[in-house]
Amino acid sequence: MKIIVPMAGRGSRLRPHTLTIPKPLIPIAGKPIVQRLVEGIAEVLEEKIDEIAFIISEDFGAEIEAKLNEVAAGLDARSTIYYQDKPLGTGHAIMCAKESLQGPAVIAYADTLFKADFKLDKEADAVMWVKKVDNPEAFGVVNLNEEGHITELVEKSKDFVSDLAVIGIYYFKEVEQLKTQLEKVIEENIMHGGEYQINDGIKKMRENGAVFKPGQVDEWMDCGNKHVTVETNSRMLNFIHQEDKEKLISSSVKITDSEIIEPCFIGENVFLKNSKIGPNVSIGDGTVIDNSTIKNSLIQEHAEVKNAKLDKAMIGNFARFDGNFTSVSIGDYSVLE
Repeated sequence: MKIIVPMAGRGSRLRPHTLTIPKPLIPIAGKPIVQRLVEGIAEVLEEKIDEIAFIISEDFGAEIEAKLNEVAAGLDARSTIYYQDKPLGTGHAIMCAKESLQGPAVIAYADTLFKADFKLDKEADAVMWVKKVDNPEAFGVVNLNEEGHITELVEKSKDFVSDLAVIGIYYFKEVEQLKTQLEKVIEENIMHGGEYQINDGIKKMRENGAVFKPGQVDEWMDCGNKHVTVETNSRMLNFIHQEDKEKLISSSVKITDSEIIEPCFIGENVFLKNSKIGPNVSIGDGTVIDNSTIKNSLIQEHAEVKNAKLDKAMIGNFARFDGNFTSVSIGDYSVLE
């Protein structure tokens, strides 16, 4: 089994945090988004992952590529790096990894996380993971027939079609079928908004008789902008705390006259002094918090926060913050004091 992860976009809606690191590498509850994504997929599949193919921008650099190799190694999988040189859509991104498009595979976009407890129907030609939503007009949605097969995929229709939104994760029993149809999409220059889309390849597969079934997830968490990323961090901390599968607070944390209200993730060599932390706070390695109250926030590595009262805040790596502000968002190496 392979996992194909298109992730060449840096994430403009999450700036300034993505000016120095691509969005899929932003940590959620102490792990990069892309790591939590592939680990969640592996858990649902319940089988060995042989390869993880990452489609990135060439300017991500060697340090990011090394981190992605570590993510794959954590699942005992081979890591393959491909480059998407132009932002020409989801279909184009997938075809950048055409050498890996063989056998069974999951394709997953690295800007969403999920929680699911369902058995993947591997007899289907393909499975599209979906979630019931209250505002289906904002999403691509699927329609089902009486047999539970997907009969229609509609993008952001103002008229009600279905409340089952496509979350951007797909299983293909033989991913070569998608490759063949996307090759035709590109040859025929079928574009929407100047981009080649995976949906057109899926449509051609269905026209050729492929059976698509839904896999419904319990929770769908976005990481598109600062607000929803902080919210996703809080939700993920609560899931992990309830399941008790991960150690969230490092034993190397130095605590002086401080209180931790769980759930929180606190990394290695963090110093807490005269502070109240939590609930729903993630603090990266080497960060110092002094005389502060922080809840529902995400603070990355080697930051320094003093005299703060923060709620729904996001602070980048090596940032320094000193002041009486609340819902802040400051990127890597910023200083606000």
